[in-house]
Amino acid sequence: MQTTPSPADIGFEILASTAFGPTPGRAATELPEPSDPVSRWYRAVALAGQGRYAAARSDLRISARTATDPGLRSLVESTRGSLLRQLGSHAAAAAFDGRAATLALGATGVARAEALADAYTGLAADALGTGRLALARTLLDRVRPLLTDAPPRAEVRWHWVRAETALAGGRASEALRDAGRAVELAAALPSVRHRVKSALLLAAATAANGDLAKSAELARRVDVDCRENALLPLRWATAMLLAGVAAPARARAAADEAADHGARLRAWGGDIAPLGA
Repeated sequence: MQTTPSPADIGFEILASTAFGPTPGRAATELPEPSDPVSRWYRAVALAGQGRYAAARSDLRISARTATDPGLRSLVESTRGSLLRQLGSHAAAAAFDGRAATLALGATGVARAEALADAYTGLAADALGTGRLALARTLLDRVRPLLTDAPPRAEVRWHWVRAETALAGGRASEALRDAGRAVELAAALPSVRHRVKSALLLAAATAANGDLAKSAELARRVDVDCRENALLPLRWATAMLLAGVAAPARARAAADEAADHGARLRAWGGDIAPLGA
C-alpha cells in the first residue's frame, strides 16, 4: 500500500535539499518550520548559505539547547564556529570547534567520523586564520583517517582547507591540486553549494599560480552560479576575487558589487566590515 508522505517528511526533505542538495536558493520564507533537531540544523545551514546569519544563529542557539545526540550536538557547534569564521572571527570560532571535537568523541560509527572530521577541519581553518599554519597542517592530518567513514562532503571540506593552507604558505601548485580535487569530488555530490565553493577556490588557486585571465573567467562563472542559487556569501567572496584579478573596468565593477553584497550581509546579521574600513 502506497502512503502519502507526512508534512513533517516533506518539510525534512525540503530542508535537506536546501542545506545540502540541489535547491540552496529556496526562499527563506518557503523553508518549513523544523519538526526535529536534525531539521533545525538543516535550516540553519540553509540560511547561513544564503547569508541570513541572524536567522541561522537563532536556529543554532535553539539546537544547542535542545539536541541530545552527541554527533548532532557536535555538528551544531561546528556550524556555529563556521559562521564566526566566515565573518573573520577565527579565534572565537575555535572555542566552538573545540567544543564540537569534545562532543564528537561521544558519538559512534559514521556519526563520530563525520562530527570529528568537521570539528578538526574547522579547527584547522581557525588555526590558519590566526596564522598558525603548522597547527593547521597537524589538524588536517588528523582528519585524513576519518574520511573513510565520514560522508563525502567531509573530504571536499578537507581539500578546501588544505588548499587554503597551501595558499597561505605560498605553495600555489599544491593549492591548485587540492582545489581541483575538491571540484572533482563535489561534482558527485547533490550539494550545489559545495560545487560552487569548490569552483571559487579553484579560481583563487588559479590566480595564485599566475593565470589571472583564467581565474577571472572561472570567477565569472561562479558569480553566475551564486546569483542563480542565492548564495550571497560566496557571491561576495567571488566579487572580492574578481576585484583583484579582472580587467580594470570589470575589477572596479566587482569592487562595487562586493561593497553592495557586504552591506546586504551586514543587514542580515553578518558583521562584515565595509571595503576600505
